Amino acid sequence: MIKLAEQLKAYRKKNSLSQDDLAAKLLISRQAISKWESGDSTPDLDNVVKLAEIFNVSLDNLVLGIKSDSKVDSTQFVFDPRKNKYVRRYDTMNFWGVLTHFWWLFMFMFIAFLFCIFMIAAVL
Repeated sequence: MIKLAEQLKAYRKKNSLSQDDLAAKLLISRQAISKWESGDSTPDLDNVVKLAEIFNVSLDNLVLGIKSDSKVDSTQFVFDPRKNKYVRRYDTMNFWGVLTHFWWLFMFMFIAFLFCIFMIAAVL
């Protein structure tokens, strides 16, 4: 876990954060940050995930130092661990997809249609 200690210190300095600032964001003590950076101890999984979010890096990059040269557009694709690949966030919509997303619009149009039918029937 020496790589984590090095990466943690490098990203903290890159983001211009002191150990106190980082500790405040994680709601832990400054001494814990110091121990992590010196390699005397390691953060638990929850704190590692929070650190990755704070530094806006992947877990692979933070823990292992692996630079990801991914060309995946995160606004269009998301990683699906069940399929072990990236899938589109929003599939192309077919009729049923439109119906389930805009059911309220179809309901409004149906009620408006019924209202028009009753109004025409009342006039005749």
